[in-house]
Amino acid sequence: MSSNISRRLLLGGAAGAIGTGIAGGAWTPAAAADRPPLEYPPVWADGIKITKVKNLTGPDITGKFGLDWVDLGAVTRTPDGRSLYVFGDSFSGENWGDNWRSPTALWSKTRHHLERGVTFSGSVGGVPAAQLIPYEHGEEISTIIPSDVITIGNKIYLHAVVNQGFGNVIWSGIWVSSDNGATWKDSGARFDGHAHNKMLNLCTWEYDNGWVYVYTAEFLRESPMILHRVRPWHLTDPDKWEPWGKVGNKWKWGAGPDTVIDDIIGEMSLRKLGKRWVFTWFDGPNYRISAMVLNHPTQDLRKTERVTLLHGSGWGNQDTNHVAQLYGSYVIPGSTMNDLHLTVSQWNTNDNSIYRVMQYRFEHLGHRL
Repeated sequence: MSSNISRRLLLGGAAGAIGTGIAGGAWTPAAAADRPPLEYPPVWADGIKITKVKNLTGPDITGKFGLDWVDLGAVTRTPDGRSLYVFGDSFSGENWGDNWRSPTALWSKTRHHLERGVTFSGSVGGVPAAQLIPYEHGEEISTIIPSDVITIGNKIYLHAVVNQGFGNVIWSGIWVSSDNGATWKDSGARFDGHAHNKMLNLCTWEYDNGWVYVYTAEFLRESPMILHRVRPWHLTDPDKWEPWGKVGNKWKWGAGPDTVIDDIIGEMSLRKLGKRWVFTWFDGPNYRISAMVLNHPTQDLRKTERVTLLHGSGWGNQDTNHVAQLYGSYVIPGSTMNDLHLTVSQWNTNDNSIYRVMQYRFEHLGHRL
């Protein structure tokens, strides 16, 4: 974007704005006392118990890190056992829009009892939190937006979308950290912004049994998605990404890529939890956050049942599972299929009074799907 206003006008409105990735245990009085007061009572919908755990960010929460206003919060477990939350357009100061950085990140030591709420232990780059990638917000690059992070061995990989004027994706790339997210190097990986009908812009990925599986879609929530797989040691070599497509009526690796779903896909998160996979995404046309439980990323998503986790709403009609101008949705490490925790973003584009990341809990999804 050339200005904050252009970003708001482009992607504001009723459906919100695009982002600029072990619970449980026995109940005890002490554990209950540690939990934050709930803004809304939990509700049951479609066989799932839904709870808004807390607001994760805001001037009174993460302002101490120089991050008053942030969104997204794609997250991975770091090699040293912490979690790294990566945010999109980030601001601090007297006014929304001041001290613009993107992406930024916070560490968390929260590993267990996610139902008590994630807390942050430090910011990457000190205080105020630094921009992870060195560049100036200007005409050449207006902003770089994270789409997902993944930890493989002792390295963290960040996939991010480079905008030249918000929504005009010139390329996306991969950055690598070998020190738990403290510093980042450009891997040199480049994915052209128009490749595969722009469906290599935005990604989510997960490692399993020798492969990284990658779903990708257009940045502006205007496309379905495609699937690739790649060996982890070739992750930063786009030529080694193997597409999934159709030859006649059969799907195979090395063909295509062909779209694997008909839905329009926004911000998304794919994670393997136990023996099955969960896929969550922002469904802009239907103004909601949806989820599917998969046996494998290659299964037929057009025939896979999906469930609405959160509905969009107007600002005067919010409750536990109806959220005004919601977007994002990233699986928090420590989640299980039946105790799923997500980061969810919210932005009041009318006056920027709310621009934050929240934590939601969804129980019994694995029993429901």
